[in-house]
Amino acid sequence: MKRIGLSLPPGKRVAVCITVLLETWSEGNAPSYSVQTTALKPGTVNHAGISWASYGAREGVWRVLRTLERHAVPATFFTNARCVEVYPSAVRAVVTAGHDLAGHAYTQDGLLTYMDAAEERATIHKSLDLLNSVSQKPVSGWLSPVLAFTPNTPGLLAAAGLTWHSDVNYADLPHRITTHAGSMIAIPNSDFTDNRVLRGSPRDYADVYKHTLDFLREHEDGSFLAIALHCQFGGRPMMIAALDEILAYFTRLPDVWIVSHETLAQHLIQSGATKESSS
Repeated sequence: MKRIGLSLPPGKRVAVCITVLLETWSEGNAPSYSVQTTALKPGTVNHAGISWASYGAREGVWRVLRTLERHAVPATFFTNARCVEVYPSAVRAVVTAGHDLAGHAYTQDGLLTYMDAAEERATIHKSLDLLNSVSQKPVSGWLSPVLAFTPNTPGLLAAAGLTWHSDVNYADLPHRITTHAGSMIAIPNSDFTDNRVLRGSPRDYADVYKHTLDFLREHEDGSFLAIALHCQFGGRPMMIAALDEILAYFTRLPDVWIVSHETLAQHLIQSGATKESSS
């Protein structure tokens, strides 16, 4: 059966986007997960969890940036907008390094799925305003925390002037969608992120992505692969070593196009991406 892939630049068989998540939680709150395995009693302030989560903006993001620079590859940093307020130097470093900022709501625990349409719209605009205050170019894309989007999300993002989003786990290839506020490019997110392996073997992270790329290059011309990592997970030495191996392998292959989400979205718009059903 014939498969129709993406229209990529000449000589490229696979497009690769690197998703970096720069996250923070609301004051006094911690993520519901970490590498620690002992849960505290309900209602207890998890000081260790708060400290662990802050590693991403305090340490991890800098190691991720150095690794991307070493391999001369672009990435998209999906950033909780509160990071602009509490970790401004980290966000500025991302922008200065030339990587794209994209929306990731205001905090990681402020999920869109718990909001009505008015609150969701306000959160999107607040987040974009903060990110645009430090970005060198208008923010053009979005990924909802934990993919907890709503049926309203694509239309609200389009109405806010965004051109692409990554709340996509129903397709393999980027494509065009139609919303009540206009069309957008939908770019799939990764199914295998660094938080799946840090408790086990980071070696699995490198093996999965290298093995998947080999398969796509051999069998699926015009394919797409997203790599995802969190600064609080992937910025730690045991994980960054796996990312370093992945990027060293990918950048040796001339038919692999490592590209930012925004650049890919613009390429697909210009080349006429396939129109999908309304959202």
